[in-house]
Amino acid sequence: MFKAENITLQRENSTIFEKLNLTINAGEKVVLLGVNGSGKSTLLKLLDGLVFPDSGVLFFEGNPLTKSALKQKQTNEYFRRNVGLVFQNIDAMLFNPTVYDEIAFGARQLEFDDVDARVRNYAELFGLTPYLQSVPFKLSGGQKQKVALACVMSLAPKVLLLDEPTSALDPASTAKFLEIIAALPITTITATHNLAIAPRLGERVIILDEKGTIIFDGSSENAYEIDLLARAGLII
Repeated sequence: MFKAENITLQRENSTIFEKLNLTINAGEKVVLLGVNGSGKSTLLKLLDGLVFPDSGVLFFEGNPLTKSALKQKQTNEYFRRNVGLVFQNIDAMLFNPTVYDEIAFGARQLEFDDVDARVRNYAELFGLTPYLQSVPFKLSGGQKQKVALACVMSLAPKVLLLDEPTSALDPASTAKFLEIIAALPITTITATHNLAIAPRLGERVIILDEKGTIIFDGSSENAYEIDLLARAGLII
């Protein structure tokens, strides 16, 4: 699904990634662990075509994911249809007058012919039906997070990129979300530093240290050893 070859990325004279190599296969459920500042969010933005490496190549389904490639209408529509990112800062995603319009926005832009059915299906899934005519900015943090998830999932993407997706959810909503993610037959890459929920988010774990270097990439069975987590700064 994705392949990163020798990716180097710098921002404001600081190196975020240096010669990063990574392969994500179709259907995998990947947990991306690391402390704040380790590059988790930036890696998701790379995979979503929002930032681009200074050197190296990122491939999506075998094709280079570049600025020039995404300037092509057909390529851009296909990619945006199939790769969805839920930001950590939910307010950055909300700009429509109603919850209904938020969930419908992507499907309308891509000219789907079943927009209303998609909106109502995902509103029901996330318990948002009573709020469809509400102003998104007036919702609680947890409700906003559910709206953002519904927006992305309503496009039925091949890949779901999630940045701290449960940070504003209460325990009951978190449990429901984990059930939904587990049941999705798609590729999911979830960035978190919440060790309480990480084991339920995927069987493959990638751990970044504070310098953005991958220090572990493997099965969840071996990912949560104390020495490894301490090395990543996730526990003291």
